[in-house]
Amino acid sequence: MERTDLERFEREIMPHLDGAYALARLLSRNDHDAEDIVQDALLKAMRFIASFQGLNARGWLLSIVRNTAYSRLRAAGAMELMMDDDLAEAADAHLTPPLESLIAAEQRQLVRTMLDRLPMPMREILLLREVEDLSYKAIAEIIQAPIGTVMSRLGRARERLSALLVQAAKETTP
Repeated sequence: MERTDLERFEREIMPHLDGAYALARLLSRNDHDAEDIVQDALLKAMRFIASFQGLNARGWLLSIVRNTAYSRLRAAGAMELMMDDDLAEAADAHLTPPLESLIAAEQRQLVRTMLDRLPMPMREILLLREVEDLSYKAIAEIIQAPIGTVMSRLGRARERLSALLVQAAKETTP
């Protein structure tokens, strides 16, 4: 690898490491596998940085992370390949009192738990849109699907997550 490629990699790809890890963690559901996925993805990105001609380095890296995660999960037989069409971190609260902080932490944990109950394509699309704040077009490029599919899958994912959260609230209300 040439020095200019290494500098470009560090400048354009490394700032997106947190997003890459978040996607890998969401897809793999554990820290160790997520770290391995990101490491493999970074090695691939480094290998092909000279051929990267796009303007969206974050989208390019997340595509590599996604493909790496799917390949590993498929090989391990752990991937949910199909999504049921019938299935369908909220805002950060700036709460400082201890009780409010505890409540906010419990709410974030509940959202994470409910996200884990969603099929992988739904978890993935919610992360890309709501956490990574990617456009529909960027998500479509990453998941290699039409924008209409992105929009409908995102709508179903939001509906399903909402239903799971409502159900959890009903179950915990005395």
